[in-house]
Amino acid sequence: MAPGVQAPKVQGADKDFMDVALSLAARNLGDTWPNPTVGCVLVKDGHVIGRGWTGSGGRPHAETEALGRAGAAAKGATAYVTLEPCSHHGKTPPCADALVAAGIARAVVATTDPDPRVNGRGIARLREAGIQVSESVGKTAADRLNAGFFLKVREGRPFFALKTATSLDGRIALASGESRWITGERARRAVHALRARFDAILVGSETALTDDPLLTCRLDGYAGRAKVRIVLDRRLRLAPGSELVKTAREIPTWVMTAEQATQSPRYGELVAGGVDVIPLKDSSDHAGFAFAVGKALAERGITRVLIEGGGQVAAAFLRANLIDEVAWFRGPSVIGGDGRASIHPMGLMNLADMPRFHPRESLKFGDDTLDILAR
Repeated sequence: MAPGVQAPKVQGADKDFMDVALSLAARNLGDTWPNPTVGCVLVKDGHVIGRGWTGSGGRPHAETEALGRAGAAAKGATAYVTLEPCSHHGKTPPCADALVAAGIARAVVATTDPDPRVNGRGIARLREAGIQVSESVGKTAADRLNAGFFLKVREGRPFFALKTATSLDGRIALASGESRWITGERARRAVHALRARFDAILVGSETALTDDPLLTCRLDGYAGRAKVRIVLDRRLRLAPGSELVKTAREIPTWVMTAEQATQSPRYGELVAGGVDVIPLKDSSDHAGFAFAVGKALAERGITRVLIEGGGQVAAAFLRANLIDEVAWFRGPSVIGGDGRASIHPMGLMNLADMPRFHPRESLKFGDDTLDILAR
């Protein structure tokens, strides 16, 4: 909705305007880390007078962008903000102070910010200035948008989504390893749209060695930062001549390995090629390594990770109960039991121990289906 355009006068205007703010917040989802993604709409006399959303890399903030577009007209307006305005001095002044200085009369806030530097202080600052504040309008959608940022703050790990492309019987390749292509071109384009909504793309060393992928977001019109490419490679097997290493100086490439692997000659070769090799305290089990990976990524500011392969990595993160969402692309074909499974054995002894997900959305791309399931 452009500034100056008359908003529809319907009951529940707060929800309608917050929906607009939420759509703005979603614009840069996957490109604002280490910050959350926020949308802000300024409304006066039923007119939208300013809009803003978090910029690439987390700045500028949504509120200051909306205030800048509204100018002096912001005085007396209502601000619809998808996340509690920040109240601390960081690399930019507090957005709560900017809203107060602009003279807004009311603020509608979808959800609070769990960051200890904020966590209610932003809303308190607005109320202290005499601004009327309404909370929890659009909270469910706002919490979902920033689930990764909230997990980073509360649990010290990012949001993990498992993407897999399989046949009807859950196979990702023939026994020989041939896998191109189980799904069609439209589904493969959708994968790049999915990648755009994440900070980083993660694969295991087996996938990196077998497929030699680029792991880039090749989506028409995408103008955000390159996705961080993460390879879990405990034994440092990634070849210096691989596409990932050859492009590491232009595209962030992180290899997470066991501490002892840094003694390998391969360590120096990868570092010389521009790869950021991150040693982690190794664990006797894959799930333990998955926990260490999550902690290390959160410490570096990553909030959303798309896991794209392979079966061993998928099983490790599922066993560790770290998969928050599943994006399952399914082609209308059958490979059979001799094909390669999308998820390696998990060693479950009871059905009650199965990771469970509930369907959220189902989409069609030609003959292929994408099911989105949430934990």
